[in-house]
Amino acid sequence: MQFSEWKPPYQRILTDFGYDAAGDRQARDIAREFASTPSDGLFAEIPGSTVAIAGAAPCLSDELKIAERAEYVIAASTAADTLAENNLSVDCMVTDLDKNPDTSLELSKSGTPVVAHAHADNIPAVREWLPQFRQDTTVVTTQTRPDSPVVNYGGFTDGDRAAFLADAFDAAELRFLGWNVDDPTVTDAKRRKLEWAERLLFWLEQRRDGNFAPLRNRREQIVSATTTTEG
Repeated sequence: MQFSEWKPPYQRILTDFGYDAAGDRQARDIAREFASTPSDGLFAEIPGSTVAIAGAAPCLSDELKIAERAEYVIAASTAADTLAENNLSVDCMVTDLDKNPDTSLELSKSGTPVVAHAHADNIPAVREWLPQFRQDTTVVTTQTRPDSPVVNYGGFTDGDRAAFLADAFDAAELRFLGWNVDDPTVTDAKRRKLEWAERLLFWLEQRRDGNFAPLRNRREQIVSATTTTEG
């Protein structure tokens, strides 16, 4: 995805949350010190594959068969821990280093690709953790304009960024587990982020002419909310 395509929803996110784009740019520039250009072969297994996008909602433990049947598994944040607890390995982890950076560090050092996100609110974590990661297994992303070797595949939360990553590398099909935008256990702030994740998934679904399970029976609601926000 070109940044010109991603920029309009990104700007709406900034407005909705009152974020400052300058903070994201600062985080990107700091992260560049610890980033390297992604290897061409790092995601070589994604093109043409069925990719499971594992979110971290409590329902994840009940949906493990989706990961078992996939050819490639991308875990968002703590989903990597839940999968490991159930003896399921991940092929990639997407994280903004806010909950389980030790897991992403361990995966990086073991050779599993880790996609680490830098944004305005996690600069201390970027400074602390990225220098410890293996550069050849770590891809650093931003939500503002990319500046090589920091890249931007699109997406806002760990979960939807995982889906945009799979799309960027030409996954044949995306399957979802551990997704619940109505999760009653999350904070109000997290719920707002999940609402944006859902909107972005809807956008990606349309781009791919797909049919994403987390959006079942929710598309009219998403269209209404999006129209209200953009209007």
